[in-house]
Amino acid sequence: MALDLEEQEQIDEFKMWWKQHGNKVIWGVTAFLLLAGGWRAWETWQRNQAAEASMMFDTAVQAASMNDPKATKDTTARIMENQARSAYATPAAWLAGRVNYENGDLKSARGQYEYALEHAKDGSLKQLARIRLAGIRFEEKDYSGALALLNESYDPAFQGLAAQLKGDILLEQGKAEEARAAYKLALKHLDDKSALKPLLEIRLDALGG
Repeated sequence: MALDLEEQEQIDEFKMWWKQHGNKVIWGVTAFLLLAGGWRAWETWQRNQAAEASMMFDTAVQAASMNDPKATKDTTARIMENQARSAYATPAAWLAGRVNYENGDLKSARGQYEYALEHAKDGSLKQLARIRLAGIRFEEKDYSGALALLNESYDPAFQGLAAQLKGDILLEQGKAEEARAAYKLALKHLDDKSALKPLLEIRLDALGG
């Protein structure tokens, strides 16, 4: 079918536009396809990494339940080193910290809780890691380091635990009045069903509080 004059003019205009801008369009489409393909490849890699981290963490948990500290430490170390950005890095650090602590390796446990404190994305996990780390520093007789961690800001849910540990440190330092104040603060914030409450009441009685 013959084209009318208007259609022919539109085709001629398009040909001229394509001659000037066609290469840009081709490169733009090519770049888009490459980016889209790269993004899909990245998402696939991320899913594979997450699946691998999940399987490794399950292996570490099983090793811990079977009282195999070496396998637990080796597997959690691989997660923290190779899967640091995964959701399993912080739980792996917690698990390794617990195993190291239970086996008397305070230095390694301290390192794991420091890792958890640095990498935890959740504020509650950060606060709990800070308390665990303070407890280890207390056992290492690093009283000033432990108190520095406990003097940080804590949500009400963690103030009781932090204050209780602070009281223990102050009492160890011979600061009875300050320890008494910390224990009273801990009693105020601890849940009524907490097993720590009766112990704190005994300590307060011994201090005359």
